[in-house]
Amino acid sequence: MNQRLQAPLSQLHEGDAFARRHIGPSAPDEAHMLHTIDLPSRQALVDALVPANIARHTPMDLPPSATEYEALQELKAIAGRNRILKSFIGQGYYGTHTPGVIQRNILENPAWYTAYTPYQAEISQGRLEALLNFQTMVCDLTGMPIANASMLDEATAAAEAMALARRCSSASSNVFLVHPDVHPQTLEVLRTRAEPMAWSIACPQDHAAFTTALLSPHFGALVQYPSSTGSIDDWREAATHCHSHKALLIAATDLLALTLLTPPGEWGADIVVGNSQRLGMPMGAGGPHAAFMACQDAHKRSLPGRLVGVSVDVQGAPALRLALQTREQHIRREKATSNICTAQVLPAVIASMYAVYHGPQGLRDIALRIAGLTAALAQGLEELGLTLEHATAFDTLTVIAPKNALNIATRALLAGVNLRKVSESSLGISLDETSTPADVGLLLRLFGASSPAVIETSAAPRIPAALQRSSGYLSHPVFHSHHSETAMLRYIRSLSDKDLALDRCMIPLGSCTMKLNATSEMLPITWPEFAQIHPFAPADQQQGYALLDQQLRDWLCTITGYAGVSLQPNAGSQGEYAGLLAIRAWHASRGQPERTVCLIPSSAHGTNPASAQMCGMQVVVVACDAQGNVDMNDLRTKCEAHSDKLACIMITYPSTHGVFEDSVRPLCELVHQHGGRVYVDGANMNALVGLAAPGNFGGDVSHLNLHKTFCIPHGGGGPGVGPVCVAQDLVPFLPGHATAGKAALVGAVSAAPYGNAAVLPISWMYIRMMGPQGLRHATETAILNANYISARLQEHFPTLYAGPGGLVAHECILDLRPLKETSGVTAEDVAKRLVDYGFHAPTLSFPVPGTLMVEPTESEPLQELDRFIDAMLAIRAEIEQVENGTWPRDDNPLKNAPHTASALLQETWAHPYSRAEAAGTATLATKYWPPVARIDNVHGDRHLVCTCPPLETYLS
Repeated sequence: MNQRLQAPLSQLHEGDAFARRHIGPSAPDEAHMLHTIDLPSRQALVDALVPANIARHTPMDLPPSATEYEALQELKAIAGRNRILKSFIGQGYYGTHTPGVIQRNILENPAWYTAYTPYQAEISQGRLEALLNFQTMVCDLTGMPIANASMLDEATAAAEAMALARRCSSASSNVFLVHPDVHPQTLEVLRTRAEPMAWSIACPQDHAAFTTALLSPHFGALVQYPSSTGSIDDWREAATHCHSHKALLIAATDLLALTLLTPPGEWGADIVVGNSQRLGMPMGAGGPHAAFMACQDAHKRSLPGRLVGVSVDVQGAPALRLALQTREQHIRREKATSNICTAQVLPAVIASMYAVYHGPQGLRDIALRIAGLTAALAQGLEELGLTLEHATAFDTLTVIAPKNALNIATRALLAGVNLRKVSESSLGISLDETSTPADVGLLLRLFGASSPAVIETSAAPRIPAALQRSSGYLSHPVFHSHHSETAMLRYIRSLSDKDLALDRCMIPLGSCTMKLNATSEMLPITWPEFAQIHPFAPADQQQGYALLDQQLRDWLCTITGYAGVSLQPNAGSQGEYAGLLAIRAWHASRGQPERTVCLIPSSAHGTNPASAQMCGMQVVVVACDAQGNVDMNDLRTKCEAHSDKLACIMITYPSTHGVFEDSVRPLCELVHQHGGRVYVDGANMNALVGLAAPGNFGGDVSHLNLHKTFCIPHGGGGPGVGPVCVAQDLVPFLPGHATAGKAALVGAVSAAPYGNAAVLPISWMYIRMMGPQGLRHATETAILNANYISARLQEHFPTLYAGPGGLVAHECILDLRPLKETSGVTAEDVAKRLVDYGFHAPTLSFPVPGTLMVEPTESEPLQELDRFIDAMLAIRAEIEQVENGTWPRDDNPLKNAPHTASALLQETWAHPYSRAEAAGTATLATKYWPPVARIDNVHGDRHLVCTCPPLETYLS
């Protein structure tokens, strides 16, 4: 029996119980690992690694740890401060019914929510198929030839579309036209995005003025279809005017409405954006929801975000992968099309499954019911003598009530109803999937009906005949095959069975911190008190969210040493962007707008330079020395050369090379001496919590990844939250949200004021249950686990960069480059071979080509660490078989990995190694069989297919 078993719970202090469950190694395990790295204690490890001049010497001022039950009860009380009223606000957010089979088997299923971004395609075929379904759904409903695998929210999707239009338009004008009836939060985010790029947002006061403005030069225009206040307009002529100026027309639209409306691709739109929230994802005070972007084929190589494509594997079988990655930020850096390095995968999967479950007719029936109820409401309001702003409608009406709009809105609140206050004299009403005839009757009584009305639910929709959809959609068999719960359940299970996620094995990705997402942290996200809140509901209905936001921000300030935090950014990339906007605005406020140079080490994440260019900054690269540290001499030279224009430096700490650099405090002081600010990328915060605080050692700005350090699950590549943390003098420049009545010097960076609010309870629960000691213990264990792996593998796969005594931070870079010369084996071959041993690969060839970066996190038990080490040692022994000539360089288990079950079951076996050796593990009872062999990436890019194809036609 293993002598390093966990101590029984009866021996644990009650308040530490969750930390002991979160942290993988037991006390005996820890002692074994410390012995392996020849150190007496975790404290000795920390003292040897963390520079004394940045080390934290006082505990974090956080509440003491709570048990899971205590934390849930406390959070339930906070949630109870939210008030759930029936929402008719609309404005891009609607009530929806999440099918139980989807909620239980996707949203609440760790096989889906603990998966990583599907970079390693062979072990991601399930979620890639779900995303391909999403792309197909978007393409079919919008009438566009290509769509990406989701965006962060509708407003940022519109901002990305504006940037795409600027890149693809040959117009000389820098004017971007926005129709006055787009969602106000979208207009606000557009203004934030345009200002640092010197693009001019023109938003005429009414529809007629917009039509006139289309006759003047511009590079792009945005319209809402249906409009924010409900109108359904014909934009064919607008498209013609745009194209005559070499500009692109962008349509923001509603997928459910498009089951009834002529799709934008059929009337001339170049780019289509929107939000899939109403396809099964609760409002959640604004997120997470999967937005989308679709475009014409000519723009596909500039399309931002993730893109799933169809390819083939080496056996000729169809296989899926992320396509056209050379256009993305991690390749193109400051020349990237966008800084977005993630998506909203889990919400996109839910939206796609909603479409699969309901099918084309089911979606149309839902839309017809909404449109019919809306038409019945419109008829009833007109019979009361009220005037509607628009004669057309899908789900939204704007009622002109100049004398008593305020009184009606007040009566509505007393009746448990939220209406949208469009203006002082008009009110908006939006119906949705959850609306009923009784709701329509209540609304009519609020507007003056004296008795219960008989609601004609079959009223003809108020959709113009010329804009009624005639084309088909969702014709692929996947949207016709899973309408019973039995079929749907099995389809979902069949996809998750194809994938490797954290529920099956360690995911040792460097820089990505794939740690435990505890069930108790996940439970609150589906509580109605959090899930059923509209992001623009009155503030007194969101007091629970306000308290949650305040407490979480206070805790993060304590952890990071900063003075202020905004939780609005809904991804790490958006946190970077918001932080750089704050720096830029601070310089401008001091009369130094010319400070636009951003220094970035050559080892930095690709999002850093991409974010800088989005803020109108000039990227200057700083060299790294032979040990992987920032070259201080080169930094000094660059600071002096750009002293008058220096805006900031962006560093990652510990470094991207996995080292606590001794020079970080002098680095900060040097940049400050030249008038610049220091941005500390928080990607590696899991190595700092409780040990050092960026705000205390010289950092001015950081973003955090709550989906890394603070336990929000990756969800296959989203959702995320990327809070931006700043020093005291930068607090006034945190993002505001005028649409929510919170105007600030820097505008909104996300559509909703709290960003991805519905997943914030996860991080709240994590911090509350861990307490200050548990959080520090987690950090120390993450570092210990990484050093244990580095030490155990050092003789066979040397660690490329290390600090004093050969120690690393929370991750280590294994140098595989010499193996290519001795055996022909590459780091990619090892990554593929790990699949046969039941592991997701470490981070491949970043930040150094030919290496693997491993981050074990504190959640992994010693048994799993040893299993990974054993797999790596077994692979090294296989490489020796190639080196000594037993196996040829071009035909060995590594070059042919991963091996599918079908390959091993073929009647003939022509390889020089056995089938048993090919399988890679003797534990066949728990063996993971990849569904496809190694995928041909080049084929997928040369023959780009990004929707569900008729495979037999494609393969022919």
